[in-house]
Amino acid sequence: MEGPVPIQDTVPTDTEPSNTVKLLHLVFLSTSWGMQIWVTFVAGFVMSSHLPRHTFGLIQRKLFPYYFHISSACAFFNLTLFAMYHPSELLSDEQTTQIIVLFVCVAASVLNTQWFGQVTSDVVADMHLIERSHGLGQEVGLLSSKSRSQLRASNPSYRQLSQQFHLYHALSLLCNLCCIACNGWSLYYLAAHLSAL
Repeated sequence: MEGPVPIQDTVPTDTEPSNTVKLLHLVFLSTSWGMQIWVTFVAGFVMSSHLPRHTFGLIQRKLFPYYFHISSACAFFNLTLFAMYHPSELLSDEQTTQIIVLFVCVAASVLNTQWFGQVTSDVVADMHLIERSHGLGQEVGLLSSKSRSQLRASNPSYRQLSQQFHLYHALSLLCNLCCIACNGWSLYYLAAHLSAL
């Protein structure tokens, strides 16, 4: 005669994700971080120094919604995948930090997607209308800063738009840099846990 069946332990365990899940996590993280590095430190500087300002602004307004949405989706999927395989009851301090970093990345990315990036693009479009009416916008690079300074001094609505642009562009840039830092931290976390290359 067999004795009573032991009760199964109901505490969740830290299960090992499949190679497919690991690959997805790496793809989302590397796609997001690589895109952020390229857009922030390469593409923006090259385009702004070689294209007329209004052309540069138009390209930014068309590309940035995609950039922000892809960044947000990648951040969300990274957080979701990591959290699925790291139950809160079993989190180490290092894993808790990683969850916080991934959450901050999602929050900053969504703020940029839903608010700062969109407002910045809208303000730039309004500024371009005023600049076009004054024959500005086809200058390349920083050559036009004197003309725009004169326009800011003489046109109160352009001055207000310029102030809004600087504020929202700075907030958008801070969110973007925050995401780059979070993704860099996450890459470091993953590299520190690799057993081999």
